[in-house]
Amino acid sequence: MPDEKVRVQLTEKRLVVWDPKDGSKLYSLGYYGKPIGIPKPKTFEFDVPTILDMIEGVYLQEKGITEVYDESGKRVSKKKLLDRAKTVYENFELKYMTYKDLKRHHYVVQPGIKFGCTFAVYLRGPGLDHAPFLISVMREEDLIGATEIVRAGRLATTVKKRFILAVPNVKSKNINYIIFKWWRA
Repeated sequence: MPDEKVRVQLTEKRLVVWDPKDGSKLYSLGYYGKPIGIPKPKTFEFDVPTILDMIEGVYLQEKGITEVYDESGKRVSKKKLLDRAKTVYENFELKYMTYKDLKRHHYVVQPGIKFGCTFAVYLRGPGLDHAPFLISVMREEDLIGATEIVRAGRLATTVKKRFILAVPNVKSKNINYIIFKWWRA
C-alpha cells in the first residue's frame, strides 16, 4: 500500500471510506470495514463506500493507515476520535485493549453484534472460513450468572463456535481469556 493515508470521514457514530478504491485497500489489509450493500465480499475489490466500525477506525488511525476528517473536512485528532469512540462503546478501553491483543496475534476481528457478543474472530477471514470464536469482553468486577453462560454457550454451539470471555486488566495490561467447551453427557 502506498504511503498515502486512507481518507476516512467521521459521521455521528460511524466512519465512512467514500472512495471505493481506498475501502478495497483497507479490506485487503485485514478485512477492515464492510462495503455497503455487500454482506460477504468474494473479492478485495468493490465499487461502493465502506463503513468502518469505530474500534477499527481508532486502530487504523493509531497505526497511521488512515486520516480521519469530520463532515466539514477538518482533520479529526486521535484524542477526538477516541473520545467519540468512548461515547459509542461502553467500556471502550477494555474492548479496544482486547481488539489490539487479538490483532497482535494475527486474528481477523469483526464486530460480534449479530451473535450477541463483542467480537467474532476469524483465523483467515470472512468468506474464507467461519469465525470459530465468539468473544464477550467483561470487566473484572462484572458478575456472570449460570443462565448467561448457558445462553451464550447454546448460541455458540448452535452456530458451531467457541464462546470465550475476555477479561482485561487495565493496570497490568494482561487479558485473561476463559474458553468454554461444551459436550454432551
